[in-house]
This record gives sequence, C-alpha cells and structure tokens, in this order.
Amino acid sequence: MNISKLTKTELKDFLDEKVLQFETPDFIPHDPISIPHMFSDPKDVEIAGFLAATIAWGKRKMILRNAHSLMERMDHEPYDFIMNFEDSDAVAFDGFVHRTFQPEDVFYFMKALQRLIRKHGSIESIISSHWISSGRPNNLKDTLSHFHTQFFDQPHAPRSRKHVANPAKGSAAKRLNMYLRWMVRSSEKGVDLGIWKEIPSSVLSIPLDVHTSGVGRQFGLLTRKQNDWMAVAEYDEKLRDMDPIDPVKYDFALFSLGAVEGF
Repeated sequence: MNISKLTKTELKDFLDEKVLQFETPDFIPHDPISIPHMFSDPKDVEIAGFLAATIAWGKRKMILRNAHSLMERMDHEPYDFIMNFEDSDAVAFDGFVHRTFQPEDVFYFMKALQRLIRKHGSIESIISSHWISSGRPNNLKDTLSHFHTQFFDQPHAPRSRKHVANPAKGSAAKRLNMYLRWMVRSSEKGVDLGIWKEIPSSVLSIPLDVHTSGVGRQFGLLTRKQNDWMAVAEYDEKLRDMDPIDPVKYDFALFSLGAVEGF
C-alpha cells in the first residue's frame, strides 16, 4: 500500500475496515480490557478497569499477569475490598511489583479510591460532574487534570503522582484516555464496556502510545514529534473529522495496525 497516495476518503475507508476487523470480542483476551470484563457489577467493573489501566504500560503479557494478581489479592471483589480497606489490609499487596508501581503506590490507590468513592459515589461521578459543570467542553483535558488533583488531595508519596496522568502538565494521558474509552463507548460490539452514560464518545481522546503515534505519523494524521497532549489534540482533530460522533473507534485500527500487523 502506497500510504502517501491515499486520498482522505480512501484513508477513512481503510481505517473503517480495520475497525470492523479488530473491534470484535477476539480483541479482549489479549488486552487489559479483559480485566474489567471479568466482572458484571458496574461498581467492580469501574474499579477493576481503573486499576488495570493504571498498570497498562509495558508488555501486554506482563500487564495481564500483574492485573490478575491485583484482582486475586483483592479477592476478586475490588469494590468491597476498597470500601472496607484498612491499613492492616496492605499486607495483601506485599511483593506486588509492576515496573515502578509498587506496594506503596497500591496502598495509596486503595486509600484514595476509598475516599473519593465514599465522597462522590463513583469514579464516574467525579469525571462526569466536572465535565458537565465546566460547560460540556469538546474534550476532557481539564476534567482529567481535575481528577488528578482530587486523587492526590491527601498526603502521599511524591512517587505515586506519576501513576495518574495530568494533561495540564503536558501528559498525553494514554492510560486515562484508554480507561475512558472502556467506560464510555458503547458495548454493542462486545469490546468496550459502555457503563458510563453522561459523557458522549464524541469528546473522548485517542490513547496515544508508541503504536498509535507511529501509525498516525505514517498516515499523516499526526505531525508533532512528541507524544504529549498537544499531539493528542492534533490527532483528535483529524479523527473527529473522520467520525465526529465516535472518533476513538479508530484506536482499534491504529493500535492494531502497529501492535498486531507491524505496520
């Protein structure tokens, strides 16, 4: 395929075909999204998804192994475990390591999630209420930054801050944007979970990683060299031009072209 000679329409048609190819239940077992798919209660789905997305960097086999370990250590009841978490329960995470995410970080995440859910009811409530009160902007940059601030609004180890992205500092927030895709997009195709109802898919942003960025640059959808929030904004504009209602459906095509097909 001569990429440079594809017209705008041809590129859209090609990517639409790839979305149909990859957005199927066969995508789930080899992806971190398989972790929230283990649960049926939305309260468990939301938390399992957040924790799985938090450690979703590195090799996918390692991500899945360690995400399963987290669920096992929480007795496969993530909501109940967090809501009843006491300091003495931290022993459950002794020896847990996922790259730089270690027991100290897990402990703070348990405490922070407990505090926020007791106050707001759910992670969805924190995200959606801020987005709505901000006037329903066409992206979630400020809302994600607000979430970062709320999450670390208690004493914590500085090392833990890097595990929840802050777009206000320039981060592409790949893992948070991936988590939002899981929670917000329709479950009709059987992959994303679609349990959040207040935020529309139209305001979601591409989970920018080495695969989506590399493929995007080859297709001319991304010109910025850094993988930061400015790159996300540029990419979003191009994808929303192709599909203003559901732009991040192209994540399936762009990620899989790089990770599966070696494009």
